[in-house]
Order: sequence, then C-alpha cells, then structure tokens
Amino acid sequence: MFIQTEDTPNPATLKFIPGTAVMKTGTIDFPSAEDAARSPLAERLFRVEGVARVFLGSDFITVSKHADREWHVMKPAILGAIMEHFTVGAPVLRDENMPAPASSEDDDEVVKQIKDLLDTRVRPAVASDGGDIEFDRFEDGVVFLHMRGSCSGCPSSTATLKMGIENMLKHYVPEVVEVRAA
Repeated sequence: MFIQTEDTPNPATLKFIPGTAVMKTGTIDFPSAEDAARSPLAERLFRVEGVARVFLGSDFITVSKHADREWHVMKPAILGAIMEHFTVGAPVLRDENMPAPASSEDDDEVVKQIKDLLDTRVRPAVASDGGDIEFDRFEDGVVFLHMRGSCSGCPSSTATLKMGIENMLKHYVPEVVEVRAA
C-alpha cells in the first residue's frame, strides 16, 4: 500500500491519501483522543505521540500535531498506523450508520442557494487542502460556517472565509452581508 502525503496550508496539519476510500459518506472530525472512541482508525492515530486532531474525509485523512512536535519524527509512525489499519481490514467507524445530514426540506430558498454554492464551489477546494466546511446557520444576513480538518485552526482560514467565501456568497446571494466562523 502506497500512502501519499501532502502539505496543507496549515503547517500543523498533514494530509494522508491512502489510495482507498476512507469515509463512504460525509466527513468526521475528532478534535481529541477522547472523541475518537467511535473510530478504530482515529484511535490508532491518536496512539502516535504528538497527534492532536484527526479528520476523516472521503479519500483522505488529515492529522494535526501538537506545536512542540516535528513532522519528520511523527510521519513514519502515522504512515505505519494508517497502513496497518487498512491492511488488516479494520472498519474506519464502529457504527457505519452516520446520522443523516439535516433535512433541507425546511430550508428557505436563500439557505438552499448558500448550501448549494458551498457544496459545489467551496467544499471541493477546501477538501483538496485536507479540510471541510459545514454550514451552521444563516441569521440576519450572516452565514455561520464551521471549518474542519486542516482548516480548523489554520492561520489562513480567516482569509479564506472573508476574502474567498464571503465575496463569492455576496456576489451570488445578495441577502448575504457577512460570513463568520461558527
């Protein structure tokens, strides 16, 4: 098994691409080892000293490290943990029945348009950097979003929200006046 590794805009996070599907649908973020009980893969990765966060995407895994750790020391152990996990055929999640995304049937037209733009134009670009973005809510002209994976805590995430996503949403959806991190 060959696992590709890519840098992300967040220097504390690396993107690992195992060449196989990781998540069947959606993404999942494990901000700490205590949150990883649901995923044998995330638990295995948190056993590597210095791992601070694990994010699972459709075909990639992003791992964030503590500031006092170095990638050249951690990377071989992370690659080994990922390889071992997929080689033995262990499940990524213990419970494959992820909750379904919130129904959009009740969303008004503005929210549907915002979600559609995020899904088609923003999420693919953010995923290429090892992250994800989730719609939280739309209130009084303000779109609230959650940054996940390598985007969480990334120094450039504020610029991405303000200069990229906010400008695009304001252009296509006149009701949007601002975008904020939730």
